[in-house]
Amino acid sequence: MSLEETKRLLRTYRITPNKLLGQNFFVGTGFFDMLSTEASIIKTDSVLDVGAGFGFLSHFVADKCKTVIAVEKDPKVAEVLRENLKDVANVIIIEGDVLKISLPPFNKVVAIPPYYLSSRLVTWLLESQIESAAMILQKEFASRLVAKPKSEDYGWLAVFAFIHANVEVLDAVPKTMFYPQPEVDSAIVSLKPWSEKPIELKDEKSFVKMVKWLFTQRNKKLGKALTPFLRNTLKLSKGEAEKRALDLKFRDKRVRELNPIDFGDLANDLSS
Repeated sequence: MSLEETKRLLRTYRITPNKLLGQNFFVGTGFFDMLSTEASIIKTDSVLDVGAGFGFLSHFVADKCKTVIAVEKDPKVAEVLRENLKDVANVIIIEGDVLKISLPPFNKVVAIPPYYLSSRLVTWLLESQIESAAMILQKEFASRLVAKPKSEDYGWLAVFAFIHANVEVLDAVPKTMFYPQPEVDSAIVSLKPWSEKPIELKDEKSFVKMVKWLFTQRNKKLGKALTPFLRNTLKLSKGEAEKRALDLKFRDKRVRELNPIDFGDLANDLSS
């Protein structure tokens, strides 16, 4: 039903899906219940839906919570969204870029965001004070979120995600659940921020900057990989930076071998 309705709306409003905006409209309404269940949606919640499209998911979630904040960037699609949900009183529709606009307060997230937004959206949500999120994300990106040390997918994103939340990749979502069909499959991802973080960071911005730098040198030993970073960040001479690097824990481990807590300890030591 959702596929036929999506095609009808595209024809009626003369909308051509925009590849640059990642416009692959989700038509697998059978996954909506799992999304709302994984996010633990209850009647008192305010729920953010990013990339709301024509509003099928927002409409479904609206029956289960206090408020849905449906955000859609494309003006033409937002016009259809407003029309489709005009009779649903507890949906607030906002047109614009979710990372740039002002939003009403929300405590949970249920969304099928465009692929291009995934990395920035997830890091923003993990830094926000949300209680839970359930989203359908590109399968490859989901794998990077939960990657383990030494694995090929392990990078700064997995480290950042682990420090902030319990991240789980749940059911696979085939590409046939989208129209037009993308080239890759997706997965349902659950984010549940820790009630107590595994490590408290002294300076989160410095931590992120350091981890991103180190993963550009992922196969080097930490002492060697970190020396240029110390020179630039702490304004040290080459000799001073090398000496500081030799005094650090994990200096003989390769970057890709460090676990997220190791990176947190390292960042805290450097912030002392």
